[in-house]
Amino acid sequence: MTTPPPEGSAVSAAESAAHPQRRGLSHRHIHFIALGSAIGTGLFYGSAGAIQAAGPSVLLVYLFGGAVVYFMLRALGEMSVRHPVRGSFAVYCREHLGGLGGYITGWMFAFEMMIVCLADLTAIGIYMKFWFPTTPAWVWISVTLLIIGAANLASVRWFGELEFAFTLIKVAAVVGMIVGGAAILAFNLGENPELTGISNLWSHGGFFPNGFEGMIASFILVLFAFGGTEIIGVAGTEADDPDSSIPRAVNTVPARILIFYVLAILIILMLNPWPTIDGEESPFVQIFSTLGVSWAAGLLNVVVITAALSAINADLFGTGRVLTGLAKEGLAPKAMAKTVRDIPVMTTISLLVVLIVGVVLNAIFPNVFETIAALATFATVFVWLMILLAHVASRRHMTPNEVQALRFPVPFWPYGQYFAIAFILFTFGIMVWQPRYHLALAVGVGFLTVMTVLYYASGRPQAIASAHSPYDRK
Repeated sequence: MTTPPPEGSAVSAAESAAHPQRRGLSHRHIHFIALGSAIGTGLFYGSAGAIQAAGPSVLLVYLFGGAVVYFMLRALGEMSVRHPVRGSFAVYCREHLGGLGGYITGWMFAFEMMIVCLADLTAIGIYMKFWFPTTPAWVWISVTLLIIGAANLASVRWFGELEFAFTLIKVAAVVGMIVGGAAILAFNLGENPELTGISNLWSHGGFFPNGFEGMIASFILVLFAFGGTEIIGVAGTEADDPDSSIPRAVNTVPARILIFYVLAILIILMLNPWPTIDGEESPFVQIFSTLGVSWAAGLLNVVVITAALSAINADLFGTGRVLTGLAKEGLAPKAMAKTVRDIPVMTTISLLVVLIVGVVLNAIFPNVFETIAALATFATVFVWLMILLAHVASRRHMTPNEVQALRFPVPFWPYGQYFAIAFILFTFGIMVWQPRYHLALAVGVGFLTVMTVLYYASGRPQAIASAHSPYDRK
């Protein structure tokens, strides 16, 4: 296995020179993609299931999950700043964990993103019932695919601008909800002020109403909410200046988690008794519906639809880039390596065809959100685990001087990484323990098995052995 060259080497410079036009995302784009990746369907809709399972103790789960995400992104950030290559973590896993590691990670990420997209498509169908209760969900899903497909086939810059606009709406809405919720609590506003207050955190069965088992059971949906945050590493390789864009984006993670998850969920729990958060609509919409502020509920429904559109847009972008990177390394069909104006057209079209399955799925099984979320969580935490393992392996290949030269080293090395790895393994244990997650676990393991068989049956090891390291490509 070839050890990656240190930063500032001729190899890094050669790669940059070889791809002078491939980037197109500014600091603004990267920052908002990072911000938007943390605000999606998992927060706006999936949080209801997590609250039902854990009650107020779900706040602790968001804190633990947020810590795992932070250490994973710092690991990815360190590797991305050191070597910003297209394909991002799939290439790092292939380099540090071997060909199978890169192959499985890349395809599992593609699998994760497609499942997450299906979850978001499902959520859009649910959200639109707010205004059009009798219109079939597939109508809205079809419109969504047309919009997102056009954005991803245009250009990297257009993708960045659309994601910037989506994220601006989401951030403004969450901040507005937090400020409005705080005002409701402070001034006893709304039709039923007696239902609100900090006492909601313990008045309905205590802080752990379903015990520690309930809190543990919420891990799956909470981690699903954080799924897709690793797209920062993919988007960062398209940045005009990855050396500064990636650290800026990753360093905002703790604040984003505290504000957009912990504080937002805290406001929700204080405004509504947790047993009333039933998942029939977004908890964010339910707050204002319960308080009789109908216009605000309608406005927030627009926001949660925007959040789902944003997530699908970013997921399709990230998947296309990772699969293109795999194809260039001989780990995916060669057609996926072709680009037009630096856009992976064939890959994007293929992914849109796969997403049409979402239309059929929603037409046949209209209530599949939790199963999809569980399957997405399996794929998500598997990718995180591989990123963390690749980072640990990369550190073992470095000399002390190379470690000292790192421009964006992870904090608390190695304890933070080991904590995150242990947490992810514990999450897999939860899926084994909880019968309702067995189907998702079986499908996830089945996908791993099939892809491993295909890896060896298709002669990928021989193709990799004859190829140069991605870091050596000039």
